Amino acid sequence: MSDDQLPLPLAPAADLPEETDLYEHHRITVDRGQEMLRIDKYLQMRLEGISRSKIQAAAKASCIVVNGKAVKSNYRVKPLDTISVLLPEPPHEFELLPEEVPFHIVYEDDDVLVIDKQAGLVVHPGVGNFTGTLLNGLLFYFQGKTDRQGQPVTPYLVHRIDKDTSGLLLVAKNEEAQVVLAKQFFDHTIERKYNALVWGDFAESDGTIDGNLERSPKDRRIMMVTDPDRGKHAVTHWHVMERFGYVTLIECVLETGRTHQIRAHMRHIGHPLFNDAAYGGNEILKGTTFSKYKQFVANCFDLLPRQALHARILGFEHPSTGQHLHFESPLPSDMQAAIQKWRSYAQQGMTLE
Repeated sequence: MSDDQLPLPLAPAADLPEETDLYEHHRITVDRGQEMLRIDKYLQMRLEGISRSKIQAAAKASCIVVNGKAVKSNYRVKPLDTISVLLPEPPHEFELLPEEVPFHIVYEDDDVLVIDKQAGLVVHPGVGNFTGTLLNGLLFYFQGKTDRQGQPVTPYLVHRIDKDTSGLLLVAKNEEAQVVLAKQFFDHTIERKYNALVWGDFAESDGTIDGNLERSPKDRRIMMVTDPDRGKHAVTHWHVMERFGYVTLIECVLETGRTHQIRAHMRHIGHPLFNDAAYGGNEILKGTTFSKYKQFVANCFDLLPRQALHARILGFEHPSTGQHLHFESPLPSDMQAAIQKWRSYAQQGMTLE
């Protein structure tokens, strides 16, 4: 096995990290007797398993703050300095091997890769999905490729989307790009818009859901809105795009990036995503009791055998050039088909008896 085929360490799959938990937060107070030392050397000694290049990239991205002020990698630490560091570093437990897994690339350069992920593709290996993931496919795709320094190219995640959610996903191709992009996600400056088909109609055309999220004590696989002093802060903005009576097509803008955020938030306000089995959307929640209507919904479920959620828009500042890049993914055929059926049904006056 060549160096570029070496297995990569993976995060444990039972409880994959949330987007903002893909980053480690370190807070260090320098000892009174510490001699003055470059901060990149000092942090390399203090932080186990972190390369100096990643520390330098973090400093370049303003991810190293001393006494409240961002510093460069040549800053010399002084006794009692308070250092805060943000580094992208998911936990490592499992190994990842290259596998030929198909995926669609919409943009690639030396630093980043933008992928239009199909529904059903797991991004990161975990319990029940050790193989056949996007990361397996990326390792296979990068085999034999080298970066500007002649080093093997390695995929670095900066965020994730759920297995059965389709749409745009951003991947870094080196540590420096990962750190810069991680800072943008952490600062919520990434542009992300989703389309979702949800149960029910809305009294308003726009709204905001502000509700902390934590794992359900009854089912650790799903998230639930909890008290303001518990869980993790989460904000979703929504806008009605098209009304079909019993279901509605909406656009969601993420202000934060939590696990299942849109799915849990929409269920919380009584509008679960259409055919979202984990959050109750795979039942007929609105409509009539007529058998023809029940068959119509069942046909829609067959057309769209997953939650109706698509990551449509992704925008970010390029980690090297600073140029703003904007990408848009059309709705996949399964969502289009289900939406068209509901559109036709609404235009016919919703008369299925």
